Amino acid sequence: MIKHVFFDFNGTIINDLVLCYDLLNEFLEEQGKEKITLDRYKDIFRFPIKEYYRLAGIDFDIESYESLSIKFIKKYQPASLKCGLYDAVIPTLKKLNEMNIKCYIISASEKNNLIEQCESYDIVKYFVDILGIENIHAKSKVDIAVNYINDKKLNKDEVLFIGDTLHDKEVADAMGVKSCLVSCGHQSVNVLKNANVNIYSDVYGVLEEINKYN
Repeated sequence: MIKHVFFDFNGTIINDLVLCYDLLNEFLEEQGKEKITLDRYKDIFRFPIKEYYRLAGIDFDIESYESLSIKFIKKYQPASLKCGLYDAVIPTLKKLNEMNIKCYIISASEKNNLIEQCESYDIVKYFVDILGIENIHAKSKVDIAVNYINDKKLNKDEVLFIGDTLHDKEVADAMGVKSCLVSCGHQSVNVLKNANVNIYSDVYGVLEEINKYN
């Protein structure tokens, strides 16, 4: 029986796909590089972010990854407060709360920025905990996830993780929990198929996934 659902944030809860895509192309244009298509973006997006930047054509000899990370956050954070959530998010969270299933966020976003976003969208009330990283460089959230589930002594058989990237499947595997993915976010269906888990169009699919275990 599923009693806990962990959500990725970017591309799973917040609809920031186009914002991130536009910022990447802005950086490419600044470096005199060719812009990429949205389909190409969804095919190459991955963690660590530095690797996907490289695949997109970013030249770190022109500007360092650290400098680009700072520039990205300065542009992204205020704009992200206007992106909106995916339509399925609030109904899904309300339903999970009604089912007495505890919800959590684990994100590669810097924690204070993440909290600001959640407060702006008035969704803090739906979550037991909101977990982010300690810096803006979007490194792996694996350690945060593994430490949390161990510290809280959650029964791993009762936990489901939902996200929009292969990295989210990796996080779930490191936690030792079940997972499923959504195709509305930052990676294409063709990429997500490599995870060999169920893929849904949005987070409402988590309710169908839970029904398979409850």
